[in-house]
Amino acid sequence: MGHKIMYRYILKRLLLMIPTLFGILFITFLVTQFVPGGPVEQLTNQLNSLNVVGEASSGGSNLYRGASGLNEDHINQLKEFYGFDKPFLERFTNLVVNYISFDLGQSYFHHKSVAELIVDKLPVSISLGLWSFFIIYSICIPLGIKKAVTHGSKFDVTTSTLILIGYSIPGFVLGISLIVLLGGGSFYDVFPTRGIISDNWNELSFGAKILDYLWHMTLPIISSVIGSFAIMTMLTKNSFIEEIKKQYVLTAKSKGLSENEILYKHVFKNALIPILTGFPAQFISAFFTGSILIETIFSLDGIGLLSYESILHRDYPVVLGTLFLFTLLGLIAKLLTDISYVLVDPRIKFSSVDRGRNT
Repeated sequence: MGHKIMYRYILKRLLLMIPTLFGILFITFLVTQFVPGGPVEQLTNQLNSLNVVGEASSGGSNLYRGASGLNEDHINQLKEFYGFDKPFLERFTNLVVNYISFDLGQSYFHHKSVAELIVDKLPVSISLGLWSFFIIYSICIPLGIKKAVTHGSKFDVTTSTLILIGYSIPGFVLGISLIVLLGGGSFYDVFPTRGIISDNWNELSFGAKILDYLWHMTLPIISSVIGSFAIMTMLTKNSFIEEIKKQYVLTAKSKGLSENEILYKHVFKNALIPILTGFPAQFISAFFTGSILIETIFSLDGIGLLSYESILHRDYPVVLGTLFLFTLLGLIAKLLTDISYVLVDPRIKFSSVDRGRNT
C-alpha cells in the first residue's frame, strides 16, 4: 500500500511539472516579444551603421545603399530568417514541440545549437559548483554542530558574527574586492582573474596542472561560498539545538550515556534530516545559483556567462533554452527533496507531505 501511495505521489508531481515548466516558459517567451532591441533590431542597426545590405538572393553580394538604411523587404527577410514572421502562438507551439524532444534550437549569436553550447559550457559551471558544494557542506556541518554544543559561548558568538558579516557581503562585491586586493587591481598581483587554466596548461606536468587549476579557482570559489556559510551553519546549529532539547536526550543522559554517545548515536541522525533532505536541491542549485555574476566577474566561460551574454545580445534561443533546463532541474530537485524526506525519516508519509504542500 505504501509503494502505491509513493508511486501515485511521484506521478502526480511529474504531471504537475508539465504545466509549471511550460507556464514559466510561456511567460518568458511572452516577455521576450516586447523587449526592445531584439535580434532583428540589432542586426538592422548594425547594417544601417555600415550602410551595407546583404542580399541573400544574389549569392552573397553586397549592395551599397548610402545612408538610406534597410527597406521593408529586407526587414521582412530578417524577420523570416529569425522566425518572427509567424504568429505568436504558432511560434510558441513550435517551441514546445521542439523542447519536448529536447531540441533547444539554434543560437542567433554563436551560430551553434543551444544544446551544444550548454554541453560546452557546463564543465566550468560544474567545476565551480562542485567545489562550492563540497566546501560548504564539509565546513558548515561540523561548524554548526560545534556551535550547537557550545551555544552561547565566546566561540559561538564570534563565529556567528563572522559568518553573518560574510553573509551580508554579496558575492559579486566580494569578488570585485578580491580582484582589487589580490588580482592585480590596485595592491597585490597574486591570483589570476581570467579563466580556470593558464594558456600554457597543456605544456605543464600533471602536478603543475592541478596547482594551476586550483590557483585559478581560488578567488571564484571564495566569492561563491562565503555568503552561503551562514545559512547552512545556522540551519545545522538550530537543528541540533532543537534535538538536544527533546525528551529522549534527557532520558539518554539519565541512563548514563556520555555526551558523545548521545550526540553522535542519537541526536546526529535526527538533526541531519532537514539538512540531508535538502541535499538534492542544494547539489543542483550549486551549479547555477549566483554563477552568472561570479562567472562574469572572473571571465569563467560557463553557463552563467553564457546566459548573461545571451541576454545582452537578445539571443532568445539560448535564454529560453537555459531557462528550460534550469527550471526542469529545479523541479526535479524539489521532487527528489520530497522523496528524500520519506527515505531518511520513515515516520513521514507521502500523504502528509502532499497535505503539507497544499496547506
